[in-house]
Amino acid sequence: MNMQELVRLTRSYRRFHEDHEIGREVLEQLVDLARLGASGRNLQPLKYAVCADRKRNALLFPELAWAGYLKEWPGPVEGERPSAYIFVLGDPGITRDYGVDPGIACQNILLGATVLGLGGCIIGSLKRDRLKELLGLPGHLEVLLVIALGKPKEEVRIEPMAADGDVRYWRDEAGVHHVPKRSLAEILVPLA
Repeated sequence: MNMQELVRLTRSYRRFHEDHEIGREVLEQLVDLARLGASGRNLQPLKYAVCADRKRNALLFPELAWAGYLKEWPGPVEGERPSAYIFVLGDPGITRDYGVDPGIACQNILLGATVLGLGGCIIGSLKRDRLKELLGLPGHLEVLLVIALGKPKEEVRIEPMAADGDVRYWRDEAGVHHVPKRSLAEILVPLA
């Protein structure tokens, strides 16, 4: 697979084959991809926690919000929930300005997941204090983002953005998830 195919396949998946187990070694491989990525001023202020335990996952799931544009959808039903989570944490003892590091780290993780036949979704709408408590994290660490991971159970298609500029993703009657994207011509600004 070439780089363009890899990026096209690396979508936000929100429904999974929950029974597909992801081992700790796979999660560590994915975190290692995040570790190897670029970091502002090379400070490397991010830490990670991983979970692939079904019982703990069941406790973590209600603390996450899913798909803000799909108002009628409360999130994946049992059997379609993530098999694993990677928690992206900030260490304010290193810096309080995490800059773009979380985005770089998450993209590296999702690209790696795609290569392994997995998919994921970066979640930023979450109950941070409750997650810290459930995970038993050290008090100084901050929960920045969560990546839900699993074997995708849905199809996600990139669509040209409509003329009205509506950015909201949607699901059709067959459950296919559609994501509008601006055209290259629209985002590439010519220089004078």
